[in-house]
Amino acid sequence: MTGTDHPTRRARGRLPLAALVAVVVLAAIGGGLARLEVDTGLDSMLPASDPVAVALEQKDDEFGGDAVVVILESDEPRSFFTVQDQLMALIGLEGELAGLADVAAVYGPGTILNQTAGAAQDMLSQIVGRRDGLRQTAIAEAQRRGLSPAAARAAGERVVKVFDRRYGALLVKGMGAGLPTLRNPRFVEIVLFDENLAPRPEWKFVVPAPDKVALLVRPRSDLSQDAAARLTTAVEDAVADSDVETSRVTVTGVPTITAALSDRARSEAPRLGLIGLAAVGLVFLLVPWTSRRRSRLRPVAAALVGTGAALACFGWLDRPVSLGVVAFLPILLGIGSDFPLYLSRGGHDRAALVAAAAGVVGFASLGLSPLPFVSELGLALALGIVLTVLAALGLRWVLGVTPAPAEREPQEPRERQRRRAPVLVLAAAGAAAAVFGWTLLPGLSVESQPDALAEGLPQLTDAEYAEEVLGSNGEISIVVTGDDVATPEALAWSRDTQNAIVSELGDQVHPVLSLADLFRFLGEEPTPAEVDAAMEVMPRYLSSAVVRSDRAVGVMVYGVEFDDIAELGDLVERIEATAGDPPDGLETDVVGLPVAAVQGLELVGDGRLLINLVGISLAVAVVAIGLADVRRGARAALVVLMSTGWVALIAHLTTGSLSPLTVAIGSLVTATGCEFAVMVDDRRGRSAAVPVLTAAAAATAGYLVLALSDLAVLRDFGLLLAGGVISSVVAAFLVDAVFTGARPRRDPIEVPATETPQMEEAVR
Repeated sequence: MTGTDHPTRRARGRLPLAALVAVVVLAAIGGGLARLEVDTGLDSMLPASDPVAVALEQKDDEFGGDAVVVILESDEPRSFFTVQDQLMALIGLEGELAGLADVAAVYGPGTILNQTAGAAQDMLSQIVGRRDGLRQTAIAEAQRRGLSPAAARAAGERVVKVFDRRYGALLVKGMGAGLPTLRNPRFVEIVLFDENLAPRPEWKFVVPAPDKVALLVRPRSDLSQDAAARLTTAVEDAVADSDVETSRVTVTGVPTITAALSDRARSEAPRLGLIGLAAVGLVFLLVPWTSRRRSRLRPVAAALVGTGAALACFGWLDRPVSLGVVAFLPILLGIGSDFPLYLSRGGHDRAALVAAAAGVVGFASLGLSPLPFVSELGLALALGIVLTVLAALGLRWVLGVTPAPAEREPQEPRERQRRRAPVLVLAAAGAAAAVFGWTLLPGLSVESQPDALAEGLPQLTDAEYAEEVLGSNGEISIVVTGDDVATPEALAWSRDTQNAIVSELGDQVHPVLSLADLFRFLGEEPTPAEVDAAMEVMPRYLSSAVVRSDRAVGVMVYGVEFDDIAELGDLVERIEATAGDPPDGLETDVVGLPVAAVQGLELVGDGRLLINLVGISLAVAVVAIGLADVRRGARAALVVLMSTGWVALIAHLTTGSLSPLTVAIGSLVTATGCEFAVMVDDRRGRSAAVPVLTAAAAATAGYLVLALSDLAVLRDFGLLLAGGVISSVVAAFLVDAVFTGARPRRDPIEVPATETPQMEEAVR
């Protein structure tokens, strides 16, 4: 061998190029990570094209998104309204909230009073002006006919008397509250409270109790997670800086919860990622999988590069990542480091690459999930494995292979034969347990408690308290569309529908606001002219909450308890049935975040078996084709089916249900099942099992790191899939032991000649 062909010299010659590539890659990763965003909103829960998501987005465009809810409490009943300084401070706070960035509308009792007083004053002016106008018109007409001044004045008085008989009673009744001004406590009380001084039904959404008020800050519909977090902070600051004297303040709502989830994801992702890096690195350092200690962290380095590169791709593509990013980091550091381990030793390249390809296919099958945050996690893991394998090959190209520890002599056939009977018994028991687990899998329920996703967040306590105060923590809206949704017929239908819903479903649903509520003063049979007049005098601030300015879209808002999605599905169906058909020319649609959650649960349930079977089938096909051996593919299938059945049994015995993240456990277990099936089958000698066990320990450590998450959904996810890794490696060795006698011993594969002579000798 000439000096110029020496492998060591060639490796040294690659260092400048490798250093340049490393700088470029690290710069690209850093730039992509700087652009990365986290999104825990509806976009990550439902496909953008789903009709339910589209309908909800359209409703939010018209009337604003789910509100940030501010509950203010006082020590004395009605003190927010009877104490002048309190009322003025409340109105000022509502005005400041309305002026915040990204706010579509603010609804609160102070602004309602202010707008009602202004409208009442305008109406009185119109009535007085109309009365004077009628008098002058009658006098002018009498004078035109040549009547004397006295007769003309008498004609004017007769017209005024007719007017007073028609409208006088209304004026007297209305003026019973005194002048319609905010400085008149009697007017304030009559507007908001009934004769028993209880909040009027139409205003309970902003005055839930005499000593409590609620302010609803509705954001614009396309609010990003960062903007939602900024809005929540701005609302909290505005309330803290206001002059309203309170005994308790609660700020909650969907934007607050989703913003808190995003913040938790941002804080937990690097923390759990670092813990995962330390845990996986410790596994590789402590286990003597290679005789060269300084090379033991090479798989972790490759996994770290692949993980960062995968996340950077999302950043450069301006694709926000969902809550799954928290799970992504420790998972990929654990499982992703397996393949660099195999590749760094050499001699198993084909098996390692086929195992990696099977893992890619298994994770990628999660892309079939209808929930964007689940499909995104699967695709990110698949991309991460591909990039990790490329990083591992790059490191081997520069550094060469790592020497393996000394081999032990393989077991003699007679010894294996003596141990075959217990193995067959264990295999039979394991197969029976797996079959039982698979029979349980279709019956495992999907977690239907929406607060389970955010369990662990302190903001949930505020949300639960708000539910006690307001009687609900979610909104379902009946959206009405047509040429004109503010007709007497539409109002009558709205009123009848609301009465029927309250009568049939009053223990689960309560009205928040609708056209029927706002125009209750018109009576049961208003004329078209009266409805038109009411629309004219009603403050736009109030009417815009339930009807669009062109009167083509209206909404009826109902409060519901957003506690159990499965029960909400039945409730939505009952609301649709109770509402019935609207008047001719109008169409209705039931929308809301609870409706979207119901749709998401149904989509998950419908596709769960398909995703599992597709993932397993494709991964097994990759093994069979990649190794050109149908029997090895069949063994991989046995390992995956057995380990998946065991995991399903574990889920049944522990939580009794699956989360949206674990509903496709077959696809998740496929990655490790195929990996261990291939690599256990490919090993030579007893000590060659060390890399497989090391890889299993690293993957388990990666999953177990998620048990440190403050979010229950991620803790359960990590614990269940750690059991999946253990199940996979046990099943792989068990299946291998059953078929050991039928497997011919394969000769070692030669190490590529590009490595150093010392490394070649060590591997041999």
